Amino acid sequence: MAATPADSGPRVPGQARIHLGSVLRTGTDGTIIALYSITFLLVGFGLIMVLSSSSITSYLAEQGFFGGFWRQATFAIIGIPLMLIAAAMPISFWKRWAWVLLGLGIALQMLVFTPLGIEVYGNRNWIQIGSFGAQPSEALKLALVIWVGTVLLRKEPLLGQMKHEIIPVVVPGALIALGVVLLGRDLGTVLIMAALVFGAMFFGGVSGKSLAVIAAGGALAVVFFVVTSPNRMQRLFGHATGNTDYSGLGWQPLHGLWALAGGGLFGVGLGGSKAKWSWLPAADNDYIFAIIGEELGLIGALLVIVLFIALAVVMLKVISGARDRFGKAVVGGILVWIVGQAFVNIGVVIGVFPVLGVPLPLISAGGTALIACLIAIGVVISIARDGVQYRAETGAVDGGKLI
Repeated sequence: MAATPADSGPRVPGQARIHLGSVLRTGTDGTIIALYSITFLLVGFGLIMVLSSSSITSYLAEQGFFGGFWRQATFAIIGIPLMLIAAAMPISFWKRWAWVLLGLGIALQMLVFTPLGIEVYGNRNWIQIGSFGAQPSEALKLALVIWVGTVLLRKEPLLGQMKHEIIPVVVPGALIALGVVLLGRDLGTVLIMAALVFGAMFFGGVSGKSLAVIAAGGALAVVFFVVTSPNRMQRLFGHATGNTDYSGLGWQPLHGLWALAGGGLFGVGLGGSKAKWSWLPAADNDYIFAIIGEELGLIGALLVIVLFIALAVVMLKVISGARDRFGKAVVGGILVWIVGQAFVNIGVVIGVFPVLGVPLPLISAGGTALIACLIAIGVVISIARDGVQYRAETGAVDGGKLI
């Protein structure tokens, strides 16, 4: 395929080298500063809440009160430098390696069907090597959104024609990526990935007609996979009837609501949760928002929501200033992934959605998810930096300042 406009133009030797110092020298660009600030606030807040919510289960597992915290802190220490490296990359790097990244992501996901794969809560979506466990689908999310952005950019002259908008982004690309995750029966992750692809296509400028066809097909697929699974039907039926089965499927959602409600306006105090004493499964993971509400009250819960809304607003600003369709699609997909998944997680805890088994991004315990989200934020910063450079090149100024 022909080179894209963003890839054209003169290059100087060493232009693509990584200079981490330049990543932090953001000048007066408030968007990049906001991205760093919100990300570090969410990660720092998450570490505090993981320490609180995991202390009892860590102690019972003979890892000490700080076992879960040190594990999550280790992943944060790994993820933050990787975020900075991703932020330092020129966007031409992501475009050049998009196909390789997607292939690698699918290959890693297929490892769950080898002897390395393990089953967690009925889903085979993890690999275990000694004491190290990982969820390959998190890496596949990032690879998929970068690939979708690259394909949309390269097919830009053909967009508006449905067959070119759907092929190969949806068929076979997204279907293969989602299919290998669905083989492990992890419908919650598949739904987030499907939303991610849809978001990337929406912000990437795909026509409304194609988006409507894709949405209708996705809805039919969800209905099919729900009605053909007794377990999913039970969870959906339990949610629809108010989860009255206290000793069965309703245990987790009911205890989550009780914990959330027990916090009141100001909470019972950091570390004072009762639900984390083995009453609430996944207290440091999928249901960490319930512990936030119990310990920090409505004020703490609203703070989390405000931070994710702020992250969405900043990402929308990055989309508006992106150089090309690639940047808009990739940031749009990551926005839907991180912010959308956050509100799905919160919706599950407050009872709006049935239990889907997706964590709260940047806050919940889980090393692979944290690292993948941090690298994704790094990609967003890379695109934001390129947008600043693009506006400087085109002389887009307002009152003497870059807009």
